[in-house]
Amino acid sequence: MEAMIPVAAKKDFIRWFLKRYRLKRRECVWILNYLLSHEKILENVHFTEDAHFCPRAMVISAIESNGVPFRFYKGSLMTTDAEKSFHDLRLHPDEKMFIQLNFQKSNSSPHYASVLEENPYFPEDQQVSERDRKLARQLLHESAVTASKETLMKQVDAALDANDEERFLALSGMLNELNDMKEH
Repeated sequence: MEAMIPVAAKKDFIRWFLKRYRLKRRECVWILNYLLSHEKILENVHFTEDAHFCPRAMVISAIESNGVPFRFYKGSLMTTDAEKSFHDLRLHPDEKMFIQLNFQKSNSSPHYASVLEENPYFPEDQQVSERDRKLARQLLHESAVTASKETLMKQVDAALDANDEERFLALSGMLNELNDMKEH
């Protein structure tokens, strides 16, 4: 898992995140800003889900989320003292740190997805199987095609109502392409 996500991408994400979300604990803002100015540490930072399974991790929550304000895990210890985690970051810059961010619509954020990495410590008995992933991707694809098809059908109807033959033909062609995609 060495440097899978470039430091520049992590910095861009942290800046984006700090501009849009207020955190439940002000110390968390300090920690994230500290990471922005210390690339060596940021190289070892991995954004992940369910960070509490990791040997060294932080959970940070935005005000709008239902998550705990802050947690720091190291080995079997857990604390809500953000200063301890800050000192741990400074004292052990070469150790991996996993960070879980809880914020509204995190699961649909392309910015978060761009830096999110799989948690290598997540218990296997709780992981999603490859078969389930394929089924989920297939369902997502079919849902997107169906939604696009419905939108195109409404636009075709509107073109017919407006007697816009050129638009009708273009939209009908697109609709036929979608129908061909769905069959394959």
